[in-house]
Amino acid sequence: MIVALLNQKGGVGKTTLALHLAGQWAAEGKRVILIDADPQGSALDWSQQRSREGLPRLFGVVGLARDTLHREAPELARDADHVVIDGPPRVAGLMRSALLAADLVLIPVQPSPLDGWASAEMLALLTEARIYRPELIARFVLNRCGARTVITRETAETLADHDPPLLSATIGQRAAFADLAQSGRLVFEAEHDSMAAREIAAFAAKVGRLAP
Repeated sequence: MIVALLNQKGGVGKTTLALHLAGQWAAEGKRVILIDADPQGSALDWSQQRSREGLPRLFGVVGLARDTLHREAPELARDADHVVIDGPPRVAGLMRSALLAADLVLIPVQPSPLDGWASAEMLALLTEARIYRPELIARFVLNRCGARTVITRETAETLADHDPPLLSATIGQRAAFADLAQSGRLVFEAEHDSMAAREIAAFAAKVGRLAP
């Protein structure tokens, strides 16, 4: 399965979710490759930092920030159980290529009306991709949620009746994600039974059930 995390709005947590999704599946014994399709190369930087820290490699990270992604990703998928694409912000050609490569698209959004409005362009690209890939599955993912806040509840309610629908697993606003990223670690490596680790495990399980 090829899963792409995409949103034209930056700063919604695509890279964090992509790394943790790949890491969770790898920890469960799956063969995983992560494609860094963001010209900023944040996932590649994370992988290099992990190597400098002497930490074991959980999964391969490949830089493919080019619009031939839809031809190259399926080749990589032959040697993996899952391929996870960390998509670019605001690069339409790359975004289209990632959409054509994917079996499943996850659109991370934060609990904010502004994130919903910013997703309109992303949804237009998704609609365009479905002309060529009518079987393409997509879900919104509510990320960086404050506990029991009104805006989180309202955003979830707004997306509940949306197409694509909202993934039922959400990710909280937790400092551990940013703190650990600096050393190339994932949350389940620091504290396996933390709330952040449990949320990631639930997220990966939900995504896995969407496999075509």
